[in-house]
Amino acid sequence: MHAVVSVDGFIADAEDQVGPLFDWYGNGDTPLGDGGGFRISRASADYTQPMWDSLGVTVMGRHLFDLTNGWDAKPPAGEHVVVVSHRPRPRGWHPEASHYHFATDVAEAVARAKRLAGDRAVAITAGDIGGQALALGLVDVVAMDVVPVVFGTGKRYFGPVEGRQLLADPHVVIQGDRVLHLQYRVRT
Repeated sequence: MHAVVSVDGFIADAEDQVGPLFDWYGNGDTPLGDGGGFRISRASADYTQPMWDSLGVTVMGRHLFDLTNGWDAKPPAGEHVVVVSHRPRPRGWHPEASHYHFATDVAEAVARAKRLAGDRAVAITAGDIGGQALALGLVDVVAMDVVPVVFGTGKRYFGPVEGRQLLADPHVVIQGDRVLHLQYRVRT
């Protein structure tokens, strides 16, 4: 499970705007990915690039899919995307995008993602879908790129999760430029 998050736990404000959360993707000298415009600090690149390279599939919710237009059928990392939705693929949306799959619930989406990923990693976006996957015991690691901003309200990193979930101490702590990269293993 992964996302960029404010220090008070929000992945977007109440109007689905990310504000300064993604500023760190453009504040450095080191290109990220295929050079599609992201330039980050060396410390962030040394952390982010191997993570992106390890991804085979991203699981995302329909809300994020609609907000980003499915990244115009070009996921930032990985080869496949599984969208959790009760609605089918939008009619006429990138018919060539055979690497986009739709599933009706989180468990089905994660199972399909694991099959598609093979020996590569599966990323689950934070928010409602990530929170559901966490509650179902389908998350091994919680990764957060924490940006020093306070939103006060908005879309929560874990969505509306009920109950308590224990995480281990962070096993990855890397300071970038205007971002702190953290990873926690989920305790069972």
